[in-house]
Amino acid sequence: MAALEVLFFIALVFLGVQMLTLIGNLFTFPVLSGSPPAEDMGLKPLVAVSDRQKENDAVKERVSILIPARNEIENLPGTLPRVLSQSAVEVIVLDDESTDGTTEYLEKLSPLHSNLKVIRGEPLPKGWSGKNWACHQLSQAATGGILIFTDADVFWEKGTLESLLEFRSNNNAEFVSVWPRQLTCSWLEVVTIPIIDMILLGSLPYWGVKYLPFAQFSAGNGQLMLWTREAYKKIGGHEKFKSEVLEDVRMGQYAKRIGLRIALALGGEVISTRMYRNDADVMKGFSKNIVAASGNKPLLVFALLLNTLAHTAPLFLIAVDKRWVWVLGLSLLQRALTCLKTKRDWREFIYQPFMSYAIWRIGLRALRQKGYSWKERSYEA
Repeated sequence: MAALEVLFFIALVFLGVQMLTLIGNLFTFPVLSGSPPAEDMGLKPLVAVSDRQKENDAVKERVSILIPARNEIENLPGTLPRVLSQSAVEVIVLDDESTDGTTEYLEKLSPLHSNLKVIRGEPLPKGWSGKNWACHQLSQAATGGILIFTDADVFWEKGTLESLLEFRSNNNAEFVSVWPRQLTCSWLEVVTIPIIDMILLGSLPYWGVKYLPFAQFSAGNGQLMLWTREAYKKIGGHEKFKSEVLEDVRMGQYAKRIGLRIALALGGEVISTRMYRNDADVMKGFSKNIVAASGNKPLLVFALLLNTLAHTAPLFLIAVDKRWVWVLGLSLLQRALTCLKTKRDWREFIYQPFMSYAIWRIGLRALRQKGYSWKERSYEA
């Protein structure tokens, strides 16, 4: 019983700290909202500026939306037209040696949109991950002063770009990253995908992002990252992180470390994504970076055990000690509040005790593999 007592307090403290962070983020973590362009609201500059200044500002504010695409025929027809309808002067898609019909789709679409530019990716050099190499090439092809990297599976709504630029301007940010609202269909997706939001909102207090200079109070999400060109150069671009599997997180942390002004947000109703189209991709996608996200394999095992203790074990331990109902209650409440903040159905909290089943499947796969495979490419550990 003494051991059970210790486990009870470990679980309670673990969830308690996350809940305190989550509650703070409920009130402080920004959520993007749609808004019409300034000209639609009749807004005009309050201060006269010279033609030369206007020209310089126009170059700096020129937006390049950059999309790496490797075998994305299932996603692009639903997402790319939405991006092209934004007010960006250029949308550049890099076709990364696709073999599934992506190339043909882009060839048909390109003549219909003057702001769409399609480039063919160069062969992957040794030491690079595929996405980092694609983003590096996109950055070299871009002409804008603002570079927005977004994935091919991300849905942009009407007014998304204006909302994003307004958020950047209001925060005077040199780096902005957004976590889209996650769209889920299968049971495994519903159980697994929201873990991303729970980790973000339960471990990264936004007051730390806003006021503290330490790198751990920052992050990034490759599904949508906005950089000013100057800031992107300062961090060394994707080239500096060319072999990283968690390059987005590392880039966001490094931006904080060198003193860049950053701002993070949730996508809300404005930006959404369906990360994986089937359960096999859920397993492959999470297992490729779960070790890096945990730190190493021993820490991954510890995290799996701790989450099982906090979210699944209480269902059974209540029969031994009624106090475990408090642990179970905190676990379910954490999921419900996270769903409310991220614009998901709060009733998904009933799936929370099954999360351990999903993460153990993913974790065991990651522990067994020496490297990982993604988009028909294999990488060493």
